[in-house]
Amino acid sequence: MFRELTRKKQQLPAEECIDVLKTALRGVLAVNGDGGYPYAVPVNHYYDEEEGLLYFHGGKTGHKIDALRRDAKVSFAVFDEGHRNEGEWFLTFRSVIVFGIAEEVTDHDKAMDVSRKLSYKFTQDEAYIDNEILHSGPGTLCFAIRPENITGKLVRER
Repeated sequence: MFRELTRKKQQLPAEECIDVLKTALRGVLAVNGDGGYPYAVPVNHYYDEEEGLLYFHGGKTGHKIDALRRDAKVSFAVFDEGHRNEGEWFLTFRSVIVFGIAEEVTDHDKAMDVSRKLSYKFTQDEAYIDNEILHSGPGTLCFAIRPENITGKLVRER
């Protein structure tokens, strides 16, 4: 059902794909939007390696939420910051694409735990995180993507 990577020599091992999912700060979520148009939106995410789930959160209403409730199939693209090797002008980076099914996290405590873990990617300031969860938590929906396919590759922009 899912296509194989065309440039197999650039394919990342599964462990590297997981590393990118765990360390990248944000990615782009693509859903089946209004009128059949693709809708892609940048989101912060948290990958739980033990569960094998990719989490993201957002408000309780909007285009993204409507689309997810209409069709749970999604793709999520993420890439690391990359690097330039000495003497090279082009950027080399790792990119990962996840195809999966998005499920709403209905357990509020679990959703807030995920929100806290996601926050740690940006800050270790407990007081700030506690305040954000206290004030934004009631208006937040959390989703888990259950991956059906994960592929990654090493990209050289030349």
